[in-house]
Amino acid sequence: MIASNLSTEGVRVWVATQPVDMRKGFDGLAEVVRSFLGHDPLSGSMFVFRNRSAQRVKVLWWDRDGLAIYYKRLERGTFRFPGGDDKVMAIDSGQLLRLLSGMTVVATRTA
Repeated sequence: MIASNLSTEGVRVWVATQPVDMRKGFDGLAEVVRSFLGHDPLSGSMFVFRNRSAQRVKVLWWDRDGLAIYYKRLERGTFRFPGGDDKVMAIDSGQLLRLLSGMTVVATRTA
């Protein structure tokens, strides 16, 4: 999914429902995961964030060796994040691929 030589099977994917400042790097996003979303950034889960305009997305992931960030910008359109009142929603890896392709995603479970 993120890197072809790394296995992401069984990795949980958490989507932040509120926009995040895209200037944040590894430490800033890890702190958002800890303090705002209530999860451990070193758990092996993927954490997906978007900016206010929903044209940029970052994925933070602990891949067993260190934190990795995947960053994508759409040239046209916006990323279609699931809505809801929760701070974070879980999606599966197939839904993550759809989200990163600009398709609409509906979360299946919450934190």
